[in-house]
Amino acid sequence: MIDVPSRIWLCSIVALLFLTNCKESKKKAPAQPGKAVVETDTFSTPLGKVYQLSAPSPKLLDAYVKAKKTYEANPKDLDALIWYGRRTAYLGRYADAIDIYSKGIETFPNEPRLYRHRGHRFVSIRQFDKAIVDLEKAGQLIAGTENKIEQDGMPNAQNIPVSTLHGNIWYHLGLAYYLVHDNEKAYTAYLNCRASGELPDNIVSSTHWLYMIQRRLGNLDMANEMLEPISDEMKVIENQSYYELCKLYKGMIPTDSLIQTTGSPSNDAVAYGLANWYFYNNKEEEAKKLMEQLVESPSWSSFGYIAAESDLIHYFQKADQ
Repeated sequence: MIDVPSRIWLCSIVALLFLTNCKESKKKAPAQPGKAVVETDTFSTPLGKVYQLSAPSPKLLDAYVKAKKTYEANPKDLDALIWYGRRTAYLGRYADAIDIYSKGIETFPNEPRLYRHRGHRFVSIRQFDKAIVDLEKAGQLIAGTENKIEQDGMPNAQNIPVSTLHGNIWYHLGLAYYLVHDNEKAYTAYLNCRASGELPDNIVSSTHWLYMIQRRLGNLDMANEMLEPISDEMKVIENQSYYELCKLYKGMIPTDSLIQTTGSPSNDAVAYGLANWYFYNNKEEEAKKLMEQLVESPSWSSFGYIAAESDLIHYFQKADQ
């Protein structure tokens, strides 16, 4: 076991290497319209916005160092490899995490968790077609298998995991379809997601997307049917943003009760849900304004940010200026 002073010293060295690597990376060509560019230290979005990767917190860095050491000591250990990839992704180094999962797939070609996590990170860097291939593969591999709780890498306040392997596969597959505007397939994936478990957090997250998709398809009655499981008594632990949006859709709360700030995954989820609410209620200028505000936020890998970015390009024909 590493003592506390040694751990602090090790984290400091890794942080220094992290920042040095960022400063010395070579610049690549700027993003072309509709394309994302991944560099060692920056990410250029399809709208041409360039974000500098920030130095990780000591807590995230310490967890990464431990996961890396565990994997290097046990390179054939599947769980060690998965956590090494997850901890790498939590630093914002999504391309590196994808490489780790790809290496794992060479050894474990039929492991759904590897395709699930790699697919998630393909979404993060806007490679949606690759994400769909991976997540469809993961969906095939879990057919007929027992669903299991998936442990959180960054636990919620109650330290209670609220998602499952099956649920996460269908959730991210539905999202990937949604981001390429294949609403029919996205709807089916989110139905599978909702059917994967009865935890309130799963119900509100899947219902949010199911409702929005049916509104996008112009099916108001079907959209309202999707809200049937939503009630005031739900004990939601983590997905409070989705819960509030579902209550908005059901007429239980007004729009002005929702926080309209951006800059974190939960706030971005609310901002995007509200923008989308305006969009399918024929208030496109309000929708566009909120989406444009959202893509000015720093959380470029949040699902709300990515969805707003995709909509601006697809529906408002906005591209790199």
